[in-house]
Amino acid sequence: MCAVGRLILCVTIVVGSAVATSRAAEQEPAAVQTEPMTPPAPPASAVPVTPKDAAPPPSVTIIGASDAHGVLGRDVRSAADEDMGRIVDVVVDRDGHVRAAVIDFGGFLGVGSRKIVVDWNALRFGKIVNKKGSITLELTKAQVAAAPEYKEDTPIVVLGASGSLQPLQTIP
Repeated sequence: MCAVGRLILCVTIVVGSAVATSRAAEQEPAAVQTEPMTPPAPPASAVPVTPKDAAPPPSVTIIGASDAHGVLGRDVRSAADEDMGRIVDVVVDRDGHVRAAVIDFGGFLGVGSRKIVVDWNALRFGKIVNKKGSITLELTKAQVAAAPEYKEDTPIVVLGASGSLQPLQTIP
């Protein structure tokens, strides 16, 4: 047999065996898996919530726009209508009860001012008109000027409604 004939014979054998293998694969049934499959976990959003896991619905309170307003940044006036500064912070105790207000007092445009703390009960909140309401402090300018300055991480001295200085009782 010549070399060309042998090449044709080799190609025929290789192609023939490849065709026979592919036909056999088409006719054989697919392999059956004998181990049970575990279903994939459902997405977190599809996990049903049982009643013991369900949180109760939150309570809802509706406050009219003219009945309440934030206090931070609001101006504070004395009973004699003197400028006493602005409320810059609110002091609460560990139970969440409002105890005092921090007022940025004195100075001009923030220069030379200092923070003092006044008892929350020394403040009187007037009617809110045009998104502004009056906050009056039951102390004189001289009483507030005599109060020690508030500094973070130090004991807080609260100026009470009667003008006396009172240390804020802290819970150990």
